[in-house]
Amino acid sequence: MTVELLRNAVRPYAWGSRTAIPELLGRPVPAPHPEAELWMGAHPGDPSHVIGPDGTERSLLELVEADPLGQLGERCAKRWGGRLPFLLKILAAEEPLSMQAHPSAAQAAEGHAREELLGIPRDASNRNYPDPTAKPELVCALTEFHALAGFREPDRTVKLLKAIETPGLAKYTGLIEAQPDPSGLRALFTTWITLPQRSLDSLLPEVLDACVRHVKEHGEFAVECRTILELGEAHPRDAGVLAALLLNRLTLRAGEAIYLPAGNLHLYLHGTAVEILANSDNILRCGLTPKHVDVPELLRVVDFACGEMPVQCGDGGDRLSVYRTDAPEFELSRVEWAPGQDDEISVDSVGPQILLCTAGDLLVTADDGEKVELRRGQSVWLPAADPPVRVRALDGARAQLFRATAGTCED
Repeated sequence: MTVELLRNAVRPYAWGSRTAIPELLGRPVPAPHPEAELWMGAHPGDPSHVIGPDGTERSLLELVEADPLGQLGERCAKRWGGRLPFLLKILAAEEPLSMQAHPSAAQAAEGHAREELLGIPRDASNRNYPDPTAKPELVCALTEFHALAGFREPDRTVKLLKAIETPGLAKYTGLIEAQPDPSGLRALFTTWITLPQRSLDSLLPEVLDACVRHVKEHGEFAVECRTILELGEAHPRDAGVLAALLLNRLTLRAGEAIYLPAGNLHLYLHGTAVEILANSDNILRCGLTPKHVDVPELLRVVDFACGEMPVQCGDGGDRLSVYRTDAPEFELSRVEWAPGQDDEISVDSVGPQILLCTAGDLLVTADDGEKVELRRGQSVWLPAADPPVRVRALDGARAQLFRATAGTCED
């Protein structure tokens, strides 16, 4: 077998950091342009390239299409139609992303078929479902990572709205207070994101002024209010700023993760993380973006279940942590070596895998004894047909490895 490094694409979205990804890859900082995401996988839009022993490169997408059984394994190839079902990323957010949710498998299949019948081009700006697959996500912090995700308990939201109450906000507070459940959240959310612009232009300045006062008074919801002020400055006159008042405000420490299933409304604010997601482009945006927003379709997809977002630290022992989800497309695990630890771990052949080094340097040893050094920011592709490999830290320094593989590939 041959352990092969990957050359991965950097996506230069405007919200990206100029330092996080270049620093991870050992390049000069700051970069001349924002670098938002590093993609590892076989996404048709920007697939990784496998670097052969002689330095030649071949698209991972082409490799998978040419040999789905060898690259993915029989069960995974059959379950996902010969496609690698996951995409692994480094996500580096300097500024907030759009507020968005993703469809379930059934919603995606129905929406895709509907838009195909309507003849909407798959690359059209108003296309919601360019593919027929779900897009669950899991994001694991590498640095302190800030996000809004899932609807807060209505009682807490009532308390927040009363803490910043203004004459214009009072009737909306009363709406959720009278029905503090998912149906009440749906009613308030729908009201806010469909407000006429004239009404929004009257309400938003009131809310932002109230948030300023609350922050100055060091109120209970100062963190939430600072976030609203940041969003209001970046996206004036946008209904998404009001919608953000309804979501849980999260600060993840390194190693902590949140799972975002179908329908979860979320917004990444700031920080660097490893993200694994289903290999799909289906996004329903709520706001805080110049891109297409389809409110009726968004309301069909959003899950208004409410409560605290579960934060995972990973199951397992001191060395290995596995982030459990119900997503059949992927599983993410993390391996840590403390300074001075250099013992080997075996990475079993459980299907297609990508190994990503995010700290220190690692030595990957194949079954036939071939060795590849994996530097910070580098990754390798392990086809399903290959036997297990062994991995250990080099030079006695702290090291960290993430492993991405397919989830449950049963029929």
